[in-house]
Amino acid sequence: MATARMPQPTADDPVKVDPKHYKVEFENDRVRVLRIKYGAGEKSVMHSHPETIAVFLNDAHGKFTYPDGKTEDINAKAGTVQHMDAHTHLPESRSKKPFEVIAVELKR
Repeated sequence: MATARMPQPTADDPVKVDPKHYKVEFENDRVRVLRIKYGAGEKSVMHSHPETIAVFLNDAHGKFTYPDGKTEDINAKAGTVQHMDAHTHLPESRSKKPFEVIAVELKR
């Protein structure tokens, strides 16, 4: 994952470029909370996140593709909490069932 801390790039905002999968649940001057929902086998588009804490509500299996073409498999059990540095990626569900994630994006 990208290691540099950076603000959310507006052009790559997942809520704007992929509203089917990303919804803002709460926002203030310190955090933005997203609800992320993917159906089995669904794919997003390339977008960016600032430093984020992700809470998986269901078991999830996915693949992240980064701008340089590298890929990473993502596996998480329901209840898993993960920290992610700021990054740009194209996520794809490899789960056989829908899954949901709450992402808390940190603002500077």
